[in-house]
Amino acid sequence: MNLANIDLNLLVAFDVLLREKNVSRAAAQLNITQPAMSSNLKRLRLLLHDPVLVRTSDGMQPTEKARKLAPKLKKILHDLTDALQKVDSFNPQASHRLFRIMASDYAASTLLPPLLRLVNEQAPGITLDIMTPSDVDFVDVENGKIDMAINHFEKLPQSFHQKVLWQDSFSCLTHSDNPLPNPLTLEGYLRAKHVWVSKTGFGVGVGMNPKDVQKLGWVDEALASIDQKRDIKLFTRNYQVAMQLAHDDNLVATLPSKAANIYAHRPNYRVEKPPFAIPDIEIKMIWSPLIHHEPSHIWLRQQVIEAAKLV
Repeated sequence: MNLANIDLNLLVAFDVLLREKNVSRAAAQLNITQPAMSSNLKRLRLLLHDPVLVRTSDGMQPTEKARKLAPKLKKILHDLTDALQKVDSFNPQASHRLFRIMASDYAASTLLPPLLRLVNEQAPGITLDIMTPSDVDFVDVENGKIDMAINHFEKLPQSFHQKVLWQDSFSCLTHSDNPLPNPLTLEGYLRAKHVWVSKTGFGVGVGMNPKDVQKLGWVDEALASIDQKRDIKLFTRNYQVAMQLAHDDNLVATLPSKAANIYAHRPNYRVEKPPFAIPDIEIKMIWSPLIHHEPSHIWLRQQVIEAAKLV
């Protein structure tokens, strides 16, 4: 028997027919016409190679084969109905689930402290596994291998769900004793030495070339638009490293303002507005359509959205 040829409605009709032992009453139970139920009985007989119901002096009675099949098919229908029911709501207080989140260094530095506070308050048993952009790719997100990715994305597959978490401007971070003009001028900025920090995307990165402006990202593209170029002494993919070097080596780190503000109130740090225009960036949360309706994931997304308001 080819299962592809079996109409699920026939199994439902079989269950009702054996319970009612009457075509008309069975039809009424399923809210279909008596001829339609008679047609279902005929199809069942052809499918099972058995009369299923036969007329006796005591009315219609199931055959021996039908009686043996009845409890098995009833269990199948019950299990299928149970499987298709709405998934139970998620109970974060009782959960011990592990969530995997890809976050750029910048997103992780700014978002994780408030997110962890929210998670600990509501779901003390939950664990977060924070992965870097080089650990995963778009296929991992699409397949639900990781729960979400948080970063600046220039291009995204159309199938992904996405939510803008925040927009950010840029700031310049350096040591408070750095002999830069105050307020910072374009001339002073170009005279300084700089640490470059990556606009991290997916996949393993490659080495940087100071002459390749198109690959240097937001800051250097903005400078190129006014025919200027900064003196980059060090390239790093880590925002924390960039901010530390800005302090220890009198370098200037030009980076998203929410990251720079983490260090703004620490001793011997100075934060300045860039002396040229740099377009704002958007930080998005993206996730797979495969887990869009999963209750625990809906809960996690809401925590991320709430945490982003605190950044």
